[in-house]
Amino acid sequence: MPTQNKINPNKLLLSKWTAVAPQKKERHFIVTKLIHAENEDIIACELEAVLTNTVYETDWQELKNTTCWLMGWR
Repeated sequence: MPTQNKINPNKLLLSKWTAVAPQKKERHFIVTKLIHAENEDIIACELEAVLTNTVYETDWQELKNTTCWLMGWR
């Protein structure tokens, strides 16, 4: 079983991430927005590429996958 990043949802906003397999030279990202369900659970987040300022919406649980994401900037 692959290892997973341990994420505290309360500290997710403004956290930094590195893509394991960068697309379009976008390697470093920062979480700029959390998207909540009506019951206040986090359902998604917006990741902004540091190099291009492009914003992507993704399921925040995807960040747990260490084959795609590493915590911090590396």
